[in-house]
Amino acid sequence: MPNPLRNTAALAAAIGFSVLQGCNGGGGADSATLREGTWRATLQLPGGETPFSLEVDRDQGATVATLVNGEGRVRIPELSMDGSRLTLRMPGFENRIEATLSDDRMDGTLVVIKSKGVEQRIPFTARHGETWRFSAAAGATPAADGPGIAGRWAVTFVEGDKTSVGVGEFRQQGSLVTGTFLTPTGDHRFLAGELRGGELRLSKFDGGSPYLYHATLGADGTLSGRLWSGLAHTETFTAVRDENASLGDADAATQMKTGAQALDFRFPDLGGNYISLRDPYFTGKVVIVTLAGSWCPNCHDEAAFLAELHRKLRPRGLEVISLMFEQFGDFARAAEATHRFRDRYDIDYTTLIAGISDKDDAASKLPQLNGVFAFPTTLFVDRRGQVRRIHTGFSGPATGEHYDRLVRDFEAQAETLLAEPAPPPAPAPTAPTA
Repeated sequence: MPNPLRNTAALAAAIGFSVLQGCNGGGGADSATLREGTWRATLQLPGGETPFSLEVDRDQGATVATLVNGEGRVRIPELSMDGSRLTLRMPGFENRIEATLSDDRMDGTLVVIKSKGVEQRIPFTARHGETWRFSAAAGATPAADGPGIAGRWAVTFVEGDKTSVGVGEFRQQGSLVTGTFLTPTGDHRFLAGELRGGELRLSKFDGGSPYLYHATLGADGTLSGRLWSGLAHTETFTAVRDENASLGDADAATQMKTGAQALDFRFPDLGGNYISLRDPYFTGKVVIVTLAGSWCPNCHDEAAFLAELHRKLRPRGLEVISLMFEQFGDFARAAEATHRFRDRYDIDYTTLIAGISDKDDAASKLPQLNGVFAFPTTLFVDRRGQVRRIHTGFSGPATGEHYDRLVRDFEAQAETLLAEPAPPPAPAPTAPTA
């Protein structure tokens, strides 16, 4: 199958960015230089200051920046300056930071693209040379007072009248804390912060929506607090220590409806060509179908894995189709966002524009399913076109051994299906008799 062609909007955006890159290092009275080293960056959410680290260095003569959250590193190669105006494009996302640079400080806005293309604008600041996160006094030593936060926790999240479960896994050195929350729809990725005086503070910004957590560790050992994501979303949560905490079976949520075995969809690729799982190109192959979106952080983690798995197993008959449910109803903008996503992970598998970033929309586009409960949702289709497994969510690298186990499991599932014989070719049609 030929690779999809880039559309006009995507090319225009790429050309525009190239022109902007040409402004790097430009002179003029209002020009400024982005200093190398560590910057303490903050975003202002309703819950308060949300810090992360921004490391600036040079790579083959170009200035690049890296978002740092605990062990998490996200490199930002798309950095441009026009005088003292700095723009950072988040890799694989449509989000960007726009700031004014003045020697050792930046002031500006994080622009987060939400559903239907709505822009959420979050105040942003950064200071050069500051390496601390929430508190300058926090450090690996001395040991924090009280029982600490390290270990495994059973978590209950509450949003309005909706309740969901989670698992928290944390490490602690002195007052410094790293870890993540796992949920049935995916993990919260790399979090970093501190526990001081029984007060837990965690934060994350890695290109998607920023997260902030405030919680109190009670005398009875329970944890209670609130999280904020962007400017509008908030949840409360409680947690208790439980080394056996579990999320349940990620293969049990989405199922094929009774009597349905095959998927039936037809969506356009990035060049506007309609593609179906029934096309001859996919006949006799094992196909992984994933419901994803460039706005979805867990989809980024899965795409990095699937891109490598596809390159490894494609010669043996594995194909991947990503049904992209984007923030934009407009095809050109959705295709442009998907191009950025493909470029970020060097994807050469099929990506189709399937709908908007809404689980109900996804379910309506795939009526053979009993519902769609998370992005990503991943379906394994055998050589005969039958759906053999459906997995909800994706546990990414921040989950450590859970991620390692999941990628081994996904690869083993693909290997099992590839080892099965291909169905015999369909008989050629016979000529009608007189």
